[in-house]
Amino acid sequence: MTLNSSPLTPHIAVVGAGYWGKNLVRNFYQLGVLKTICDGAKHIREDMAKTYRDVSVTDDIRGILKDADIKSVVIATPVIHHYDIAENALKAGKHVFVEKPLSLNHTDGEKLVRLAADKEKILFVGHILNYHAAVIRLKEMIREGKIGRLQYIYSRRLSLGKIRREENILWSFAPHDISIILSLTGEEPSYVDSVGSNFLHARIADVTMTNLKFPSGIGAHIFVSWLNPYKEQKLVIVGSSGMFVFDDTEPVETKLVLYPHTINWQNGLPIANKAESVPIDIKDIWEEPLKAECKAFLAAVDTGIKPLTSGEEGLRVLKILELSQQSIEAKERGVFTPHTPPLSHLTPDASTPDPSHLTPDIFVHPTAIVDDNVTIGGKTKIWHYSHILSKSKIGEYCNIGQNVVIGPDAVIGNKCKIQNNISVYKGVTLEDGVFCGPSMVFTNIYNPRAEIGKMDQVRPTRVKKGATLGANCTIVCGHTIGSYAFIGAGAVVTKDVADHALMVGNPARQIGWACKCGERIDENNMTCPFCNKKYKTENAGLIEE
Repeated sequence: MTLNSSPLTPHIAVVGAGYWGKNLVRNFYQLGVLKTICDGAKHIREDMAKTYRDVSVTDDIRGILKDADIKSVVIATPVIHHYDIAENALKAGKHVFVEKPLSLNHTDGEKLVRLAADKEKILFVGHILNYHAAVIRLKEMIREGKIGRLQYIYSRRLSLGKIRREENILWSFAPHDISIILSLTGEEPSYVDSVGSNFLHARIADVTMTNLKFPSGIGAHIFVSWLNPYKEQKLVIVGSSGMFVFDDTEPVETKLVLYPHTINWQNGLPIANKAESVPIDIKDIWEEPLKAECKAFLAAVDTGIKPLTSGEEGLRVLKILELSQQSIEAKERGVFTPHTPPLSHLTPDASTPDPSHLTPDIFVHPTAIVDDNVTIGGKTKIWHYSHILSKSKIGEYCNIGQNVVIGPDAVIGNKCKIQNNISVYKGVTLEDGVFCGPSMVFTNIYNPRAEIGKMDQVRPTRVKKGATLGANCTIVCGHTIGSYAFIGAGAVVTKDVADHALMVGNPARQIGWACKCGERIDENNMTCPFCNKKYKTENAGLIEE
């Protein structure tokens, strides 16, 4: 499909041609695929008919759903109507593009996602920033390590524009920033807290601040308001070796700017080192973000490949919106808890074991399963869809991400962080403070066969205090990972690793030494350039002087 000169027969109907919908009408018309415009307001239909004389204009949405020539429906109505129109369009066998947010609650969003899957239709959500040239370039540069590891993200979306009554500012403005933050971090938050202020209406927040914390340690804040004297759309991303600022109110030449600022440690004190800002060129990939988004929808319909802003992606954003809304409402009732409660619809089924045998200062998400005869220390959190098998031991202040399996008989120390999609098998022992990156792999049988039971051949693996196991790395069983060792992302460890060793590659090889703080040690003076700790060699590894 050639989208720029689209040879397709017009097959798109846009429902809602007002405040934002008129922009979707314009772009799909320019792409040559607009067949019908639908709006309930007479003056809007009259304006559309004058502007787009070769396009059908109607207020009859039922006729659109019955029209076999209309393959896709684009929904730009007030959000209160999103669910009903999207549901009926999917049931009529149409692909659906729905403006943000997907719906007004997570339950309805789940129904739309399941319905789209059942009907084998594309469900696309209008999180437009994902198709912005500055965000595309920003993600590329973050993947290339231009600002080191992500630490903090802050967004401000402020305006004195259209003020809605059918939704508050959180649901109107924040979906864009939540979508981008989830995309940048690649994980779901472990903590959500929001506060809202109502000035124009007693029950509708005009200003909200949302605080997110992620299992990897990344933090984020989202500040939105429609009581601001001027428009501001700014995203700040702070990394360990630099910062990005994306300001969408700036000209193309300065929308994305790199600030190579760093904070180094000298004599135990943090010292800010400022550098000249560098505007990032995006002119080579620049395109109106909405047109790029419309093209992405057409491409998804044409190929059947799930889009970047799929219904599932929209559902993840809805989850954060709903948790934030619950947090705001709890404060309005005079109730404050340091951790937002889990979504009420996520309740265990009848087969889920009752975790009542655990102490009350342990958090177990309702979708997680904890077997009997398990020991879990205080202040530990166990997140979505994880399973702790019998006879496993987990220490205090641990954070167990989603879709994690532990045990049986696994041992995990205090203050460990185990990210999403990890299995800690029998025979694996993690000492205190071990970090396991997303989707890293342990093994426990050296030469397994599906048809031959070999659990009597388990080879133990020990990961010593403070070690880091990077995302997607593999630890072949039967080895010891030394204290504060650092295993790089994707590395495959096939032998013992010394204390503080920095390992990369397949098979993993040592390329240097890692400090307790996680930074690489300067081998010229065996000193960490960030925290100034000094080291010396001992027993093939390092110890702090």
